[in-house]
Amino acid sequence: MAKNGFFSKIGSGSTGGSDSSDVDVNQLPIDKGDTTRRLELMDNFEQSGLIWFWATDASGKLIYLSDRAAQQVGKPIDELLGRFLSSLFTPDEDDDPDKPSRPLAFLLSARNSISELPVRVNTDASALSWSISGKPQFDEEEKFIGYRGSAKDITAERERQRDASRMAQFDSLTGLANRHRMNKRLTSILTAYKSAKRSCALMMLDLDRFKQVNDTLGHPAGDELLKQVAQRLERIIGQHGEIGRLGGDEFQVILPDVDDRGQLGDFAHRIIQMVSQPYSVAGSRAIIGTSVGIAIAPYDGVEQEELVSAADLALYSAKGGGRGQYRFYSSDLKDGAKLRKQIEEDLRDALDAGQIELHYQPIVQLETQQLSGFEALMRWNHPDRGWISPAMFIPIAEETNIINDLGEWALQQGCKDAANWPCDARVAINVSANQFSTTDLPSIVSRALSSTGLDPERLELELTESVFVADPKATQDTFTALKKLGVRLALDDFGTGYSSLGYLRNAPFDKIKIDQSFVRGATEDDNNNAAIISAIVSLAEALDMETVAEGVEALDELDLVKERGASHVQGHVFSQALSPDEVLERLNKGNIDYDPVGPAKHRSERKTVFRNIGVIHEDHRYQVMLRNLSKTGARIEGLLDVPVGTDLVLDLGDGQLVVSTVRRSKGYSQGLEFETPLISDGAEGLCTRHRISPYALAAAGMPLAALPEGSYMLVGNNRADGPKSRPRFLEVDLTKMGGRAA
Repeated sequence: MAKNGFFSKIGSGSTGGSDSSDVDVNQLPIDKGDTTRRLELMDNFEQSGLIWFWATDASGKLIYLSDRAAQQVGKPIDELLGRFLSSLFTPDEDDDPDKPSRPLAFLLSARNSISELPVRVNTDASALSWSISGKPQFDEEEKFIGYRGSAKDITAERERQRDASRMAQFDSLTGLANRHRMNKRLTSILTAYKSAKRSCALMMLDLDRFKQVNDTLGHPAGDELLKQVAQRLERIIGQHGEIGRLGGDEFQVILPDVDDRGQLGDFAHRIIQMVSQPYSVAGSRAIIGTSVGIAIAPYDGVEQEELVSAADLALYSAKGGGRGQYRFYSSDLKDGAKLRKQIEEDLRDALDAGQIELHYQPIVQLETQQLSGFEALMRWNHPDRGWISPAMFIPIAEETNIINDLGEWALQQGCKDAANWPCDARVAINVSANQFSTTDLPSIVSRALSSTGLDPERLELELTESVFVADPKATQDTFTALKKLGVRLALDDFGTGYSSLGYLRNAPFDKIKIDQSFVRGATEDDNNNAAIISAIVSLAEALDMETVAEGVEALDELDLVKERGASHVQGHVFSQALSPDEVLERLNKGNIDYDPVGPAKHRSERKTVFRNIGVIHEDHRYQVMLRNLSKTGARIEGLLDVPVGTDLVLDLGDGQLVVSTVRRSKGYSQGLEFETPLISDGAEGLCTRHRISPYALAAAGMPLAALPEGSYMLVGNNRADGPKSRPRFLEVDLTKMGGRAA
């Protein structure tokens, strides 16, 4: 190749200038006929490095490349000539994964003109980006002879564009996708998945107690905490999906091709457990939690807005259930959100209206089976709705800061009631983390003791591990002040997600309460809960603390916790919570002995229900009453004399069909065993792993949409020509028999 460049090789021609030797041609204008000077001009331009030139033959192989271009590629020019032009480059797409692009090889084979196409140079050196342009060339007989084109270095420009694009699509703090990118990705996925009949799950996450970290440790510590949360989420999700931070302490996870609610529940449980482990930020220890809402396309929505709204409602329900929980979307959550809002409004007036009460559940000393004390449990007797579960109104109270007023009232009322008892039984009163960190708790406790005359030794404050999320020094100061008053401290719900043994070295607890989740199932084979109970008891004994096993209901559970060394028991096996009058009546009789009552053995939790469901047999649908439900079976009433061994399909609503077999049958009642066990719905309820697909419903003639409310026949059973067989069973209307079958 001639050193002077591509244009100097073409040859010389007429200068087009004056023939006079006395005239300096370089001073004359360059006209079109001055071929030599025009080519020299282009050659100088090429050598400047502002732009390079290239040419290919008809097969697409390079026959020319500017020296400067070859130098930047880092290969000898002789090694580059003869290679296919397309082999030197890969498409240089921007950071939008949904933007389509055609490869250079396609454009060249189609003999299209190329205009400023960004490409990445295949080189071992640092990343290079070029912009290439070119036009196909033809000879006088219109035969294609190759391309002639130009190229320029746009590496710096592309880096600036990528940085700007990344800032527009990714969260600058955590590096996760931002709200804009997540919305685009979800919209793109759902659009593509409709035609492919694929599913996609969406998780919405909200951090619990994050505001306390910001308030006590400062915003820089909060930012560092968010980074660590993002890292933990990435470890859990990995390649299964994409994670985004929507802003503040809100996160979102897109999980393509996942509709198994069992798998999603496992994911959510792992996220909750991992996010809830302690953090080290700003030289301090911080503890937070998270709540998770889950929706699945196409079941809960086929459009982006639908699915996000469904996941938001599920998250709202999870937070309302006590935090640190997950929820699947269901069609009744809309009504639940309205109910929750109404309860919040009513709760603001409930205390002044005298609707809040304290009931007391006995805590029994195991060795003597005598009363040790009572735990005060808050109850709300609503004038219209009746008794409202604390699991519903306490989380609402915590979110709205009503909990501080409720907590102060509970301390005053609990001390007042206990002071009137004719014995020295202790009273245990729960103190929320919010009340512990945002109020002058020692002063409130002191006033309650002074005004009621209760001996401080008889007052026990139950605290959860979440109190340690606050400033460690302030926490320790509060502990010191409380112990100076002479009250006792109990660590409640130990081991349920925020555990660390470090704080037990300095926290002056007198008692550890073993959470009922460890008691449940402890008597079953292949269950580690019994070993966990032993470990907690051993730890408490080493620290000279008492232990209380909560939620003991069956006699075999009582034997187990006694065998494992628990010093006290609380649960229905001895007594449910009693009203203040019932407590006084019992104590006035001097009755402090408690005999255990209850079932001999713990069995898999079976929930009593009372609702109509559908049962499908062959071509027919029957209406029955669902009486109880467990993971592996159910009891129904409403069909007469169904033979044992009959296969039935339960329609639990919202697209949930359960294949089952009749194992017991008597009169109008049948006991069923499920072919596939149900799973937890995250709300202490049960649901199926899978549901009827809206794609199947669409194939049967329904429009593609989220699952409508109500019940479902098997796809294809609602045929216009009617059933093919006669009903096999007699359906009984239980409402005319007093609501229950004989």
